[in-house]
Amino acid sequence: MGKGYKSVKNPATIKDQLAKLKSRGCIVEDDERAKFVLENINYYRLVHYFSVFLENKGKYREGTTFEKVMRVYDFDRMLRSLILTALEEVEISLRAHVSNYHALKYGALGYLNDASFDVHHNHKYFTGKIDRLVESNTGEELVTHHMKNYGGAFPLWVIMELFSFGMLNTFYSDLKTDDKKAIADKAFGVPYRCVEDWLHCLSDLRNMCAHYNRLYANKMESVPKQPPDISHPLSDTLYDYIIILKELYPRADIWQSTFIMRLEMLFLEYNDVIELEHIGFPENWREELK
Repeated sequence: MGKGYKSVKNPATIKDQLAKLKSRGCIVEDDERAKFVLENINYYRLVHYFSVFLENKGKYREGTTFEKVMRVYDFDRMLRSLILTALEEVEISLRAHVSNYHALKYGALGYLNDASFDVHHNHKYFTGKIDRLVESNTGEELVTHHMKNYGGAFPLWVIMELFSFGMLNTFYSDLKTDDKKAIADKAFGVPYRCVEDWLHCLSDLRNMCAHYNRLYANKMESVPKQPPDISHPLSDTLYDYIIILKELYPRADIWQSTFIMRLEMLFLEYNDVIELEHIGFPENWREELK
């Protein structure tokens, strides 16, 4: 142990991990199956799902089985995948609207001029991130093509394909107020302050999904800004984040026929182990989200 480090827990064998779960009241019907799971899914990750079933004094609720917890784990995994697919549509739509608007108003390379942004924009930091993006994507076809044929000049609609969701949101937030309003009105029909806030919320949600964080029985990082035309009071539940996802989702027909349908099927498949109140869903969620 290096100097300055505090002592940490000793590693536990799979057998020890299973014994610990049993000592807390978890019923394991198939030890070999449970050991296989623990060999392939880190115990520390699974503990976050077992914690949903914890009662006082570190004991699990009566009737908690290993199989039941794993079904909650699988539900959460499939829910993350479904949400990521919907977030992809929002991100791609935002890229198109922002790049089209900005390039037509300020020029293909207008993003390299700090005058095309608001005064709070840190242009040196921004262009430094652009340089690092190009450098880290030298093998990508769009990078090699523009390096070879255009001397490394990347039109906004090209370079924006390399932006992360977080960087895309920062780009939008750094625009001048009139530009943010124009994009919000055309793309989403929502006040720009809501769009700005919601994009940061959805970026947090995307990071949770991309890093396999638990959504079930978990609170989100912040409360989305309340718009004037939504009577449902927004809070920090997953349901409220899905409400704002719906507001920014570009294709109403796909939302209805694909996202809502798959969400209903997922809830139906796991209705024996999940409680919708743990993700903030009210009884009339179908009517509100449709």
